[in-house]
Amino acid sequence: MCDAARVSTLSELVEQHTTLSPSDVDHLHRLAADWQLLADLSFADLLLWVRTRDAYDEPAFLCVAQVRPTTAPTAYQTDQVGRLLSYDEAESLRVADRQGRIWREGDPVWTDNVPSRREVIPVRRMDEVIALVGRDTNLAATRVPSQLELNYLRTADDLCQMITGGSFPPSGHPDEATSAPRVGDGLVRLDAAGVVEYASPNAQSAYRRMGMAGDLTGEDIAALTAGLADDPLEGGDTAERMFAVLSGHAAMRKEIEAHGATVLVRALPLRPRGETIGAVVLVRDVTEVRRRDRQLITKDATIREIHHRVKNNLQTVAALLRLQARRVSTEDAREALQESVRRVSSIALVHETLSLSLDETVDFDKIADRVASMVGEVAAPETEVTLRREGSFGVLPAEVATALVMVVTELLQNAVEHAFGPADAGEVVLTAHRWRGMLHVTVRDTGSGLPDGFDLEASERLGLQIVRTLVTGELGGTLEIRPRSGGGTEAVLVLPLNRRT
Repeated sequence: MCDAARVSTLSELVEQHTTLSPSDVDHLHRLAADWQLLADLSFADLLLWVRTRDAYDEPAFLCVAQVRPTTAPTAYQTDQVGRLLSYDEAESLRVADRQGRIWREGDPVWTDNVPSRREVIPVRRMDEVIALVGRDTNLAATRVPSQLELNYLRTADDLCQMITGGSFPPSGHPDEATSAPRVGDGLVRLDAAGVVEYASPNAQSAYRRMGMAGDLTGEDIAALTAGLADDPLEGGDTAERMFAVLSGHAAMRKEIEAHGATVLVRALPLRPRGETIGAVVLVRDVTEVRRRDRQLITKDATIREIHHRVKNNLQTVAALLRLQARRVSTEDAREALQESVRRVSSIALVHETLSLSLDETVDFDKIADRVASMVGEVAAPETEVTLRREGSFGVLPAEVATALVMVVTELLQNAVEHAFGPADAGEVVLTAHRWRGMLHVTVRDTGSGLPDGFDLEASERLGLQIVRTLVTGELGGTLEIRPRSGGGTEAVLVLPLNRRT
């Protein structure tokens, strides 16, 4: 191994050790994104080799990517990325590179006491060989291949010819492999006319789920698929895309719904020597996957609707309390009802945000700003108190946000009501920041400070009792209220962000 073994990505290795252009590197990325298909069809490990920058007189080759087959034992127990082959070790790579052809000569090679058959496939782009693919097959478990395996190998050989010819991977679809069917999900091989030459058992099963009664072999795949689709327009579109693939155009990927089943279809043209000889179609039955997706979408919509209704109910409760506050004759009762209105309204803000969210999380900065605005609106008109926020709470889960919004509301309200007298001017600052998995929240004011002998634990104020209970019980955090340096008061809250209840 060389020092390159410490670098993990294809881009970094290529940039550090070669003179390949960005377009060349992009082509290699698309190949590496789609070559699991080739490894599974080949029953072989694939290694991507590039010439090193300083070795064009006597080429040395560096392995920049590797993929193992899911259909056969690997030929390499150890990672080969970063392996550098010297001039003497790389004869097969040099021949394939110099002659621009697939190299299949040579005796089996041994690695980690495992014999393997080695092939080298030139990767051509714009009539130039930019890299080489080593296709190494573990020979320790060889046996007489079945019909399925023979069709896999035949298709793999066609794709290898396409790599050498520069037509694989297909351009324009760099992300096809991220969710495409795999070889084991179901494979159909078509001739140039679109007639099925071979269909694996899993492919047969997928089409039977869509309502096909007979055998796939000998069927016109485009016409068959179009006829099975529930939606005639979707069926027609599928047939057109199949014809485009059979004409040698880019790969297609589409979901077909038929008879209650959903099948994901991906088709690739086979053009081993520049002439289209057919196509390979990968199919996967995703009926249960899509059913669960629909259930999750329905569940999410239901949860959002619940949050919306809870918000409406809380706003109704707040309106009733506000109406009652206007009718009571005693000042203490009126203030108690107004405080209840603020508490209920602050919780309604969380549910309003959740009703618009795709998951059970909220951007708490927006909620904190609205709470500060709400508290500022009900401050005594004769005082000139400014409320502002510094830092960011970030995104918080719903169970944290619901309790925290009550805490922030009470602390801000407490600062506005008790820190400033009539005609006083001052400032209340809400600060938040995250550090080492903890959320630190501070509410500081420039008011008159704490009364003599203040004790948070012994305080009989309902607001502070609510805050203390929520912080220690619901949020699992700590709360300290202390004199502020320079005058005024500050309440300091620290709570864990990853608490599990």
